[in-house]
Amino acid sequence: MNPEPDNGYPITLPLLDGVCEKGLDSTHHSHAIPGSTSFFKTCFNGLNALSGVGILSVPYALASGGWLSLILLFVIASLTFYTGLLIQRCMDMDPNIRSYPDIGYLAFGFKGRAFVSITMNLELYLVAIGFLILEGDNLHNIFPNMDFEIAGLVIGGRQGFVIIVGLIILPTVWLNNMSILSYISASGVLASFILLASMLCAGAFDGIGFHEKGTLLNLKGIPTAVSLYSFCYCAHPVFPTLYTSMRNQKKFSKVLLICFLVCTISYASMAVLAYLMFGSKVQSQVTLNLPTNKISSKVAIYTTLVNPIAKYALMVTPIVRAAENRFQSFHNRRLAGDGFGYIHDDIDGGLDLSKMGCGIN
Repeated sequence: MNPEPDNGYPITLPLLDGVCEKGLDSTHHSHAIPGSTSFFKTCFNGLNALSGVGILSVPYALASGGWLSLILLFVIASLTFYTGLLIQRCMDMDPNIRSYPDIGYLAFGFKGRAFVSITMNLELYLVAIGFLILEGDNLHNIFPNMDFEIAGLVIGGRQGFVIIVGLIILPTVWLNNMSILSYISASGVLASFILLASMLCAGAFDGIGFHEKGTLLNLKGIPTAVSLYSFCYCAHPVFPTLYTSMRNQKKFSKVLLICFLVCTISYASMAVLAYLMFGSKVQSQVTLNLPTNKISSKVAIYTTLVNPIAKYALMVTPIVRAAENRFQSFHNRRLAGDGFGYIHDDIDGGLDLSKMGCGIN
């Protein structure tokens, strides 16, 4: 990469000598292209990526490890926040870095890119499938006796709900703009706060109370607690996408700080509230402990349906962009212009259909 001190761009050196020009995709530009997403909209996307489904399992994690295991939540939050800053530092160092696999390439070469790309996309793909399965299970628990019949074909309730949720989610993955996607993210963030408020109301006003003492430490449950706490902060594959979408990328560290602070406080609050309410009887999803005949409980249960839908498109976006870049690098001229938008929709639709198939099976 040739330094260009006279045209306003900073002098930038590649992380590995002679690597940038040869290894990064031809779709990448020699200088960073700022996005169009504002600071606050990026905060909503970041909060949505970090918060959500994990808030249902942190009470079970605390019940598994005991009160002292809550320290591990803050340790994991600090470590993952620092690694998020490292991602930003890598992307600040070289404007050719546009994705997680690019970091893997500049660190370990072609094998690093392949390994990071496969593991990252597989993780996000499986998480998206998990969202569909979770939605199907939750809807089936709410409407246990419902079946679907289409052209004489009877589809079971759980499988039918997976198909319906997939069709509902499909339009959200067509949004190829992180600024617009932030509005969906805002609904997911709001749902998390409503869920937390519903739990507080259930404990304070629905006769449950906060009388359970719990255990101080359970060493046998520490591995379970660590794994569930870690799951709450597994949004790192999305961070490069958030970074590149920002209008002012220098403020990304502040976005990370706000997102990690808010999410960690909400996780800790939910864990403490639910553990005081149910003690060692906390189930894997805390909403399963709530009495179904109370309004606050119904609000909490129905609110849990919003989070996976709001997070789905954000989790799938890195996979879609990786597929788009691969198509564009192989057929750059043919895909230039209006036709590329149709391919974006085809990729989104194909991914969604494949995930519905996995969720049904």
